[in-house]
Amino acid sequence: MMPFLKPFKSTYLFLVLFLIFGMTIYGQKKNNSIEVGAERFDLYLPLLEGKKVGIVGNHTSIIVKENKENDFTHLADTLLSLKVQVKKLFSPEHGFRGSADAGELIVDGKDTKTGLEIVSLYAENKKPTAAQLEGIDIMVFDLQDVGVRFFTYISTLHYVLEACGELNIPVIILDRPNPNAHYIDGPVLELEHTSFVGLHRVPVVYGMTIGEYGQMIVGEKWLLNEVQCDVTVIPIKNYNHKKRYSLPVKPSPNLPNDKSINLYPSLCFFEGTNVSVGRGTEMQFQIYGSPFLNDREFQFIPKPNNGSKFPKHEGLICYGKDLREIEDLEQLNLEWLLDTYQQNTYENPYFTIFFTKLAGTKKLQEQIEQGFTEKEIRKTWRDDLRDFKEIRKKYLIYR
Repeated sequence: MMPFLKPFKSTYLFLVLFLIFGMTIYGQKKNNSIEVGAERFDLYLPLLEGKKVGIVGNHTSIIVKENKENDFTHLADTLLSLKVQVKKLFSPEHGFRGSADAGELIVDGKDTKTGLEIVSLYAENKKPTAAQLEGIDIMVFDLQDVGVRFFTYISTLHYVLEACGELNIPVIILDRPNPNAHYIDGPVLELEHTSFVGLHRVPVVYGMTIGEYGQMIVGEKWLLNEVQCDVTVIPIKNYNHKKRYSLPVKPSPNLPNDKSINLYPSLCFFEGTNVSVGRGTEMQFQIYGSPFLNDREFQFIPKPNNGSKFPKHEGLICYGKDLREIEDLEQLNLEWLLDTYQQNTYENPYFTIFFTKLAGTKKLQEQIEQGFTEKEIRKTWRDDLRDFKEIRKKYLIYR
């Protein structure tokens, strides 16, 4: 080596090693990055070739470009660009573009971008009719679930599988990660309390992706008359239930971020009480409060906004708690429910009839009213949770 290069010898070697190390790590990250079912074209495009295709989707049915944040295309647009014969779109709660309030009636119409007919599955009928499915050879289902029983996309999945099974229309589920897949918890639904916010004997948090869940619906013969449906799940690449996943878009108007999604299973019980979960603010499902609570630690005033035209306690000061900085939950939190029930100063009942639908049982309300502790309540879930976990095992794609 020339004398004037000697001082750079170690630096040069370091840079070479650093570049090699960096490229290796980059390659590992790239190879280990999550690839959702919709992005795995090689697995499902051959199944669509020459077929007239229906899509059950909404604003979450996206394909991210090279893992770039906020850079994505809609599944329908992508398939049309690939010359797939997409004939009709089917829309769940919140609408095809995802802007409607929770519970708001969704009407049929046309997609402004593609011109395709949109059939609402959250209007007069939640199950597609034979007339609505006429001319469809195969159905593609692609919705981002959050792994909670009362989030209605799994109910939409049930009715799509049932309708397609009755007409021998195969269904492809493009699987997506469940951001609440890291635990299983809550009361298991009792069948006398079935509704669109709870159709199956599963706990509030069930620890499965929507693809795994779809297999369970069919495999356990939960469809009407035990009808069977030809279901193909396009699995997620490089995923397991413990792998945390940040959603690229909010799954519904009132779940704006990861924190709200993590708190949603616990806070949604308040939807069946006189306590607000922050609808009508920009902190939905990250705060709670009521004009009738003694706790004055935190306050907010709900006002109409996107996703909540008529928020609970509109224009009133609500007192409660701000949960935005707490650690992520690894199980349901019942402390807030028990505490607000004890604090409640309103002369009318704390609970509404919706609470039983959300809980899937009358027992939880009765236990709270009778002064059960959280530990005592959890003990009553134990046997049902054990039985569900045995059923769940049969349908897991990821570990």
